[in-house]
Amino acid sequence: MQVVFGPILSRRFGVSLGVDLSPNKKQCNFDCVYCELTKSKTLEIMQDIVPLDTVLDSVREALKQDSKIDVLTFSANGEPTLYPYLYELIVKTKEILKPYPHIKTLILSNGSRFWDEDVRKALNEFDMVKFSCDSLNPKSFKKVDRPDGSLSLDSIKQGIKEFSLSYKGALIAEVLFVKDINDSIEDAKSIALFLKEVNIARVDLSTIDRPSSYAVKPIDYESLVSLSSAFCGLNVCIAKRVPLDYKHEKMHLDENGILELLARRPLSIEDAKTLLDESTFKLLDSMKEAKKIKVQRVGILDFFKPL
Repeated sequence: MQVVFGPILSRRFGVSLGVDLSPNKKQCNFDCVYCELTKSKTLEIMQDIVPLDTVLDSVREALKQDSKIDVLTFSANGEPTLYPYLYELIVKTKEILKPYPHIKTLILSNGSRFWDEDVRKALNEFDMVKFSCDSLNPKSFKKVDRPDGSLSLDSIKQGIKEFSLSYKGALIAEVLFVKDINDSIEDAKSIALFLKEVNIARVDLSTIDRPSSYAVKPIDYESLVSLSSAFCGLNVCIAKRVPLDYKHEKMHLDENGILELLARRPLSIEDAKTLLDESTFKLLDSMKEAKKIKVQRVGILDFFKPL
């Protein structure tokens, strides 16, 4: 049983040490079609529970071996908010991390249990909370996330909204598009409209890039860029595992064009390099130096934004 794994390099969070709260088997209240784990029956509560002291001891030992990390990332072979000692775990982990003030805490959740007061109490202790928001259309939500019957989409949405009002850290949403299931512009617009009502720091847009448990397909990168247009005004990162050969012509903009673009969609530095031609990127950088635009950091990603 390996509770702690890594360190691994996360493009969006830096060097990360992972903490798996369900190392023995998949335990999740979703059975997402794109999940890289095996298909499994959903469950409402975690059944195979790793003792709290076992997790804490594993974290202590791992940090003794390597503390040159940016983030301690809590996940699970399933859904980490099902872990019944999550609040005690994060509070005691923060004690362990006191000699390492540079290390931030992050939890990767499907967002399904933010309505639960005990879960919210625990999540409020994390420096960063990342949650999935793949669809807000009831039909495509059931198709893409395959939720447990005990879950309600309305309750999930309300829980995310309520949590965002009290949370002081960086709240990050991830939207994963699956071909012919949740990849319509209508799906994207409904998600974006909801996220604009939430105190969100960043939105990561992605598609399938690993073997999945069901026979589903990714959308292409051009479609991902096109769908990103629905998220105007939000900090958007288009996730990609390796550098891509972007097939469309890169944008050539003047200062006004750059300001109009950033007003619609703040760009991460990496996305700016992908979408803009060389001269426009240099102009963008000079506008930053001249304080005509600003840079905002979310996690380890810097976003160009209007002043």
